[in-house]
Amino acid sequence: MRYKVAIVALILFTTVFAIVRFGNSRAESGNMIKRSIAKSDDGKIEFEGEKHLRNIKQLSFGGQNAEAYFVADGSKLIFQSTREGVECDQIFTMNTDGSDVKMVSTGEGRTTCSYIFPNKKRLLYASTHLGAKQCPPAVDMRKGYAWAVYPTYDIFTADMDGKNLKQLTNVPGYDAEATISHNGKKIAFTSLRDGDLDIYVMDADGKNVKRLTTELGYDGGPFWSADGKKIVYRSYHPKTEAEILRYKQKLGENLIEPNTFEIWVMDADGKNKCQVTRLNAASFAPFFHPDGKRIIFSSNHNTGNARNFDLYIVNVDGTGLEKITSYDSFDGFPMFSPDGKKLVFASNRNGKVRGETNIFIADWVN
Repeated sequence: MRYKVAIVALILFTTVFAIVRFGNSRAESGNMIKRSIAKSDDGKIEFEGEKHLRNIKQLSFGGQNAEAYFVADGSKLIFQSTREGVECDQIFTMNTDGSDVKMVSTGEGRTTCSYIFPNKKRLLYASTHLGAKQCPPAVDMRKGYAWAVYPTYDIFTADMDGKNLKQLTNVPGYDAEATISHNGKKIAFTSLRDGDLDIYVMDADGKNVKRLTTELGYDGGPFWSADGKKIVYRSYHPKTEAEILRYKQKLGENLIEPNTFEIWVMDADGKNKCQVTRLNAASFAPFFHPDGKRIIFSSNHNTGNARNFDLYIVNVDGTGLEKITSYDSFDGFPMFSPDGKKLVFASNRNGKVRGETNIFIADWVN
């Protein structure tokens, strides 16, 4: 459940994304998108001040598209989308030029947080389809902004064409926001199996599950460093009695309120946890630069509008915070290509209709 992300705009979306991997998770990180001020930009996709991005190209056109992640050789992307003919998020793959788009999930339930194994023989995603073939109900935003932590989410693998589906998790409660280590041997994910939203790791076949975080609150959206030694993630740890009571109350309703997240890193075994950001903002969807020294993420920090999310990059020790995008709506779910030469992200820029979110790819300029 890393990050994902309903945004309050002039219309209400019916889609609920997870990153944000929030995602509630990355699963609901998609909901961050719905909080942004979506608008048309008359074809403009590059904006002043975005000096690290060059040759930006739009890869999807229409609907809600997010959480696009590279395969290990950088040749393909896997992402989630609600588009024409799809009632709620399903998983798709495409080439990095936007061609050869294929739906690879079952078409049933709601899916989120997908990834491709390094050998390009299997893919990974979370789905609610075993709970019901229909899409689960969207969150009633009249009761306040929140992400759903659907208890019917489980993690699955499948062949690259979506066939030969195999269930990896089968315990009660939410399991999602899964990502794969660069050697393909380990999976990090977010789970409610022990009564709180924490990060776990398991073998690629679903065995040897180990809990990595234990502090009360949400820990999720994990991503591995390129060398497999570190995990970056987002967290909200309630402190006051009122915050704790509110968090537990919402969690009992299978909801989480993603108002404040900070970025953290830890060793791959859960040791040496370290807080990276102290922005007191909704920061989510963190991802390591291939050099392992920097982290890119999305945040509404210092944007002048809580609904406006930009991309930022920061050193692992929390120094050197730098704003990457300057578009005045939603930019999120960034991921570097394995060689660090490309950046893929989701954005409201150049939407044909209000609220549209698409996938973009750009050359990365250090």
